[in-house]
Amino acid sequence: MSQGDKTITISNPWTHLRKHTPARIALGRTGVSVPTAEHLAFQLAHARARSAVHHAIDLSKLAHDLGRLGPVIEVESAAPDRPTYLQRPDLGRRLSSASSAKLASDVKGPFDVAYVIADGLSAFAIEKNIVPFLEVMLPVSDNAGWTRAPLIVAGQGRVALGDEIGSIIGARMVVMLIGERPGLSSPDSLGIYLTYDPKVGLTDADRNCISNVRTEGLSYAEAAYKLHYLASEALKRKLSGVNLKDDAEVLPKPDGEAGRNFLLDGQKG
Repeated sequence: MSQGDKTITISNPWTHLRKHTPARIALGRTGVSVPTAEHLAFQLAHARARSAVHHAIDLSKLAHDLGRLGPVIEVESAAPDRPTYLQRPDLGRRLSSASSAKLASDVKGPFDVAYVIADGLSAFAIEKNIVPFLEVMLPVSDNAGWTRAPLIVAGQGRVALGDEIGSIIGARMVVMLIGERPGLSSPDSLGIYLTYDPKVGLTDADRNCISNVRTEGLSYAEAAYKLHYLASEALKRKLSGVNLKDDAEVLPKPDGEAGRNFLLDGQKG
């Protein structure tokens, strides 16, 4: 925008880097303020993040969508509704008494791995990413020869809920697939948490995390590759968490898609 021959918005010399990241860099300025367009974009991103946190997932629809991938069991945490879930994180880490009894009765282990899907702090992440990710991951899991439990869909769940589920059904490993806390550029990011020998009382130090799984972040193929490596090592070494490092080699790119480093490509654009 200009006023006569004067440009109202003053550009930033790092503007060319914006094509490489959704982060809010090189916004420019108008006087001492952020340009109006950038201010409105921030407000929209904030609204999307808030909406992701409060959005309640449709468990029945999710179970139906996952049904073509295998048997599905629906459970609930001890948090009876979304407001309680947000105010009482502890309730999201434990099953309701009815769900605990249901799992003990209906799911008979042992299993090598249990995949638990929980809404977490972004149901949008699950609605958008979970089916395409599992379409990639489950064949990898099955080809590895791992016995797996029915897919378990958990409403109002926190990460640690997977530990109780895995313990009840006799899973050697639990993989918690959960909507991550929304960021201002990523309201739909899927998080993956792997725990060996799950049981109530474990902490984040006992888990391995793969984060930012989404179309604009870590691809489904890359996430499945990392998870396969970590799970294979967990079974071999009988541990997970801080003592299990992600030493997997970088997933090879398909022919013609060699990665580029913008820091080495010179200043362009």
